[in-house]
Amino acid sequence: MSNTLNKIKVKSQLQAGEVALVGSGPGDPELLTIKVLRFIEQAEVAIYDRLVSDEIMALLPENCEKLYVGKEQAKHCVPQDGINEMLAEQALQGKKVLRLKGGEEAEYLLARGISCHVASGITAASACTTYAGIPLTHRGVAQGCTFITGHLQNDGQLNLPWQSLVSDCQTVVFYMGINSLPMISAELIAHGRSASTPAAIIRNGTRSDQQVLRGTLASLPELVVKNNIKPPALIVLGKVVNQFNAANIGKLGYLKSLVVPQQKEAV
Repeated sequence: MSNTLNKIKVKSQLQAGEVALVGSGPGDPELLTIKVLRFIEQAEVAIYDRLVSDEIMALLPENCEKLYVGKEQAKHCVPQDGINEMLAEQALQGKKVLRLKGGEEAEYLLARGISCHVASGITAASACTTYAGIPLTHRGVAQGCTFITGHLQNDGQLNLPWQSLVSDCQTVVFYMGINSLPMISAELIAHGRSASTPAAIIRNGTRSDQQVLRGTLASLPELVVKNNIKPPALIVLGKVVNQFNAANIGKLGYLKSLVVPQQKEAV
């Protein structure tokens, strides 16, 4: 594999005093892009949050300084302003800085004369549903897919375009929606989405402890309580949830055929 990677030309070098804002995906290191992996290998200091898996952290160079900022839904160990300042401080010291799961810091850094590399990861909605045996779209079943955040606002409200999320031919994936799931379920049903719409919760998607619960739009809040589901978790709504027979779905993206293959007769 290393020989194969060497054939891919390196297009971006992380220079001293620069910051690489990279996405590390939902946790499985095999889902890292080659570009992100190369930035990880060059890092002298890494600023990371709790959603970065231990397996990905283990890929950092031994001499890389690791600074934890503990970003969590509605609870930040270090507020965003502090993260911005930390990145700038490290870069202005002439270090090669890596922000794992970064992106929103770019404007702050550019305004202070600090150049950035931006490299996206594989989005959790795509990776986690794939590993759970749920296609986001499927011919004749779902022609579109919407990703949307479901975290409550400071006033406890959840102002979303509900009417645009009720089509039976549409898959909807909610990020950060576990705590607001009762409201999500009630509002979608009130706006016309069927209470029997197939639905799933994927917790710790793509990781060895991935947990997938299937039910309906109406039953999902009860499943969360019954199984004590905590973030990080995705909510998936749509007929694609039941596209594959449960017996076909193995672990972490493996689909097992239950049909005995017919051997071709020798000619």
